[in-house]
Amino acid sequence: MIPHQYSPSLPPPDGAAAHSGAEASPAAPLRLVVPAAGAGERIDQALAALMPEHSRSRLQQWIRGGRVLVDGRVVRSADRVWGGELLEVSPGADPRQSAALPEAIALQVVHEDASVIVLEKPAGLVVHPGSGNWQGTLLNALLHHHPAIEALPRAGIVHRLDKDTSGLMMVAKTLVAHTALVRALAAREVERIYQGIVLGYPAPAGEIDQPIGRHPVNRVRMAVVAGGRPALTRFRVLQPLAGAALVECRLSTGRTHQIRVHLESIGHPLLGDPVYGPRSSRLAPALAAAADALGRQALHAVELAFAHPDSGEAMRFRSALPADIQCARDALRLP
Repeated sequence: MIPHQYSPSLPPPDGAAAHSGAEASPAAPLRLVVPAAGAGERIDQALAALMPEHSRSRLQQWIRGGRVLVDGRVVRSADRVWGGELLEVSPGADPRQSAALPEAIALQVVHEDASVIVLEKPAGLVVHPGSGNWQGTLLNALLHHHPAIEALPRAGIVHRLDKDTSGLMMVAKTLVAHTALVRALAAREVERIYQGIVLGYPAPAGEIDQPIGRHPVNRVRMAVVAGGRPALTRFRVLQPLAGAALVECRLSTGRTHQIRVHLESIGHPLLGDPVYGPRSSRLAPALAAAADALGRQALHAVELAFAHPDSGEAMRFRSALPADIQCARDALRLP
């Protein structure tokens, strides 16, 4: 049955359903009638058919939050409808509407000119807004720092670091610079060097040339998988530690979680990695204490080098290991 549009301030006609685009004032809930064709469906399924512009997960959140009433009653997603019920929906604010708003979040700027910003991202700061992190991101901070950046793709962000990876990042301030830097990354002309603490003792040096894709079972994780995207990480040991080692990694590609996945694939995950490493309860006491004190994966982007997108001048920036990783290294230092 095709829904019909009606005024939300008036009762809907018998047996009719409101159009999914019906307007409602913030004070008045959107009123929808379940069509006969929806008989036997779960409430979240019926609502998804009536409001296809919203994701199923968002509709389920509204149901859990009591924003959806069926004939005046609070319901569960799994409850069934049989046709003719009146649904009253009070939509929650779409977090995406505030995702691209400026926020006064302090930035540690290492270099800035008319075309480029180089900054140090702290651990814990999400780069792009997304599910569960719609505000308080680096993107929000950049929009406050330089409002004109809103006109650029991804607010000028050229590459990103995981939430709990710290270190150097570059951001473009002009479309010309953004295009040039993205192309340089694709051509492997940007040098990105990381340091981290891994569990165990890997070979003194080596490279991991293994494709990375979405984990076939756990979709939150990435993994080395046949048919994944090509990925190349070169590493060398800088300092042996007690049950661990400080390593340097150089990226030739930039896949999601690349260093974390590649190191785990050779049996040497990063200390404290909550996704790819073992639980601290399975570690030796000294390693467990260092991981718990760290509270994140021990990975920091220490060096960034690229040609300036306007002048072509060679730019190179270096960042010291942050205090938390230094403390973990010192706690594991060999006698």
